[in-house]
Amino acid sequence: MTTIIKAAGAAQFLSLIPRMLGYRPTQSVVMVPFDGSRSLGAMRIDLPAASEFDEIDRIAATLLGMVCRLPDANGLAIITYTDAGFAEGGMPHRSLSEALQRRAEDCGIHVNDVLCVGADAWGSQFDPLCPQFGRPLEELQDEPEGASHLNIAAGDQAAGAELPEVDPEESARTARALRSLQDAVELVCGPAVDAESAATEHTGDEATADDRRVDPQALAAVCALDDLPTLFESAMGWDAAHLSPFDAAALLWCLSRPALRDIALVQWCGGLASGDEALDAQLRWESGEEYPTHLAMRMWGEGERPDPDRLEAALALSRRIAAAAPRSLRAGPLATCGWLAWALGRSTHAERYVVAACEIEPEHGLAEIVRSFVHAGHLPDWAFRPR
Repeated sequence: MTTIIKAAGAAQFLSLIPRMLGYRPTQSVVMVPFDGSRSLGAMRIDLPAASEFDEIDRIAATLLGMVCRLPDANGLAIITYTDAGFAEGGMPHRSLSEALQRRAEDCGIHVNDVLCVGADAWGSQFDPLCPQFGRPLEELQDEPEGASHLNIAAGDQAAGAELPEVDPEESARTARALRSLQDAVELVCGPAVDAESAATEHTGDEATADDRRVDPQALAAVCALDDLPTLFESAMGWDAAHLSPFDAAALLWCLSRPALRDIALVQWCGGLASGDEALDAQLRWESGEEYPTHLAMRMWGEGERPDPDRLEAALALSRRIAAAAPRSLRAGPLATCGWLAWALGRSTHAERYVVAACEIEPEHGLAEIVRSFVHAGHLPDWAFRPR
């Protein structure tokens, strides 16, 4: 159901932006595309660094290119959020907003307003009566009726990217379960010989499976690994805050292996049938066949829009697993968090996760791919389609 909230003026419109985004943006450019008088959401981008201001036109072209991907967009409001003040020489960052206006006009998009929220005031370039030093920030507290149900998280665009706090004992239980799981895998399948499997071997206890009793729960977890799509689908119903050690270990084992992780991501986007197809495609690819293009495209952000509730559930699981995992094994779940955050349109969060993954494993494939997406301003294609 679409919620209609009418803003009486520029101040009320600005008061709505944090509620549209779910947080209070800082050091940002926010673009609000319109179809007539109806907004089509909001896009937030970091303000360019000082060293980039000689490339303003290029940056403006990139940002307007994102707006142009919305087929119904014919109008645009541009808002700059900055730590700079109006008292320092009038409205800050005029060169950027003017470059954005020029690009919008070139694209045939009408600019409805150009606004700035600074450290000491706010103002509109389209307001001939706006004082040189801006209007009082207190005016932005006047919210329109019907907006209060839209929640605003504490903090700015980076808030919420921190991994959940995990009790040290939970981490220890997860590490022990992972060792037991590896023992069970070796018992059933033979010793690990590939680099991916070896990644789980160094968790603090170098004894072999022959030297330790194999936990029956670990054998049950190995049986679950024998049907990955069922495991990944069952995980959608788990409580991320209360994962059993062997559930956490099984998913950590999978997310540390690119082939299995990619099956999980495809399935969490498309459902159980997609997981079955992705597993079959992976096995065929390992036998020398071509990997299906439509499955590969999903990883690049193309195809049908995923159910955001499934992505949210997968992200919650991956965040918890990353927090509970031994540090040396966190790169896989962190990169998974990065892709899921990117798929949900949270590029700021995605970059934080993948930077953390690369600090552990500098050449982690998925982390580097997601990082390149963020740096290029590449968003999933489904982000530009109406819900």
